Amino acid sequence: MTEATAPDSRTPDNRTPDRPRRGRPPAFDRTEALAAATRLFWERGYEATSVTDLTTAMGMRPGSLYAAFGDKRSLFEEVVRRYGSSPVGAFATVALEEEPTAYGAFARILREAAAIYPDPSHPAGCLVISAATNVSVQDAGIQAHLRELRNGNTRIFEARLDRARTDGELPPDSDPKALAGYLATVIQGMSQQARDGASAADLARTAELALRAWP
Repeated sequence: MTEATAPDSRTPDNRTPDRPRRGRPPAFDRTEALAAATRLFWERGYEATSVTDLTTAMGMRPGSLYAAFGDKRSLFEEVVRRYGSSPVGAFATVALEEEPTAYGAFARILREAAAIYPDPSHPAGCLVISAATNVSVQDAGIQAHLRELRNGNTRIFEARLDRARTDGELPPDSDPKALAGYLATVIQGMSQQARDGASAADLARTAELALRAWP
């Protein structure tokens, strides 16, 4: 009587079968992850966006998010920087750089805001204007950061208008600081109106009315 032998585990061509391989994890795409985070912060604001919301939208585990971006605040600050260099976030800066006259620059800013803020391809309004309107005490630094960005933009407006007065484009008795504040107020109001459902045509009318106040 012969001794039983174990079944041959080799394949017919005498090779040992390959062991199952674990699938490679999908490559991390930072640009796509930031785009998802940007949309979420833009839609909901900083305070109302949780880490769970972010990991779900970005397709990441919490540990991976922290490893790649740091904490929620660090992620938000990177989102704001990315937004500020994007076409929808940098249109005012581009207009000021490209237009030879102050009136041309601010007319372009107002008219482009009227088209960009209600554009359905992204959340309504401006992320920097609306993302931290209401935050808890522990996140007050986020609110201060965005406030300083907005105030910085107003100071840039004022500097451009002051140069326009020096160059004779504005009357000598014009007030660049007041005009800069007025234009910033209109632009911020247009952002909120877009979030409240105003159309591009509605905002275009607002832009043209605002331009009538030009000295």
